[in-house]
Amino acid sequence: MEKFLKDLFSHQSYDENNFFLIAGPCVVESEEIVMEIADKVSLICRNLGIPYVFKASYRKANRTSASSFTGIGDEAALSLVKKTGEKYKLPTTSDIHAHEEAAIAAKYIDILQIPAFLCRQTDLLVAAAETGKIVNVKKGQFLNGPSMKFAVEKIKNAGNGNIILTERGNSFGYQDLVVDYRNIPWMQEHGTPVVMDCTHSLQQPNQSSGVTGGNPQLIGTIAKAAIAAGANGLFIETHPNPAIAKSDGANMLRLELLEGLLQQLVNLRKATLMM
Repeated sequence: MEKFLKDLFSHQSYDENNFFLIAGPCVVESEEIVMEIADKVSLICRNLGIPYVFKASYRKANRTSASSFTGIGDEAALSLVKKTGEKYKLPTTSDIHAHEEAAIAAKYIDILQIPAFLCRQTDLLVAAAETGKIVNVKKGQFLNGPSMKFAVEKIKNAGNGNIILTERGNSFGYQDLVVDYRNIPWMQEHGTPVVMDCTHSLQQPNQSSGVTGGNPQLIGTIAKAAIAAGANGLFIETHPNPAIAKSDGANMLRLELLEGLLQQLVNLRKATLMM
């Protein structure tokens, strides 16, 4: 594990051979939901020896419909993410959408996440790099793994080598995505840990209803294949009741299913290390 990740997880006890997990609700809905998820997921991860990053978007800027929920307010949401991290002694992450957000968000979170649609935005990548925080760039649905070297170069040239890359599928027609697992080793060749986004790789975008669809029943399939392919980490959005979630409910894993899946993945990881 890279030094910057070891430093990130220095307050946690974990198995160094494990993958790390980035997990939480899609968006900050309320303090009650955020705390419930962080409490349950952190306990599961402690028991399984999985290093854990709490994730929740403070604002959803990329919505299909103008009527979709975007957040409870930037400062309120960021403060809740920070409070959650401090309470459970967890590193935290959230996505940013414009270069002026980087310095603001960096006051509250440990990892700045760059959304897939914005992975080529030079000013955004440079601003994130200049905060000194870890920068997690999601690979665009329109790019392959080798082409992500240019995002890595932009961040490194800005003086920051603490970079994570995340695979989240490629556009397949108008309303689906497909995962090319070659992108995991290809992106690792850029000298960064690689995360598999098991949630958004199962999206079905561009629905005529204005609400993105998904296939959450396949999250386990995506996650297992990613571990077998050598992914360093997994990204899984989860919620106690996805049916009433305010964002991406069609893609999130029901919280009660997470522990069983993670136990399977830990066992699979151990098996792959013995090969």
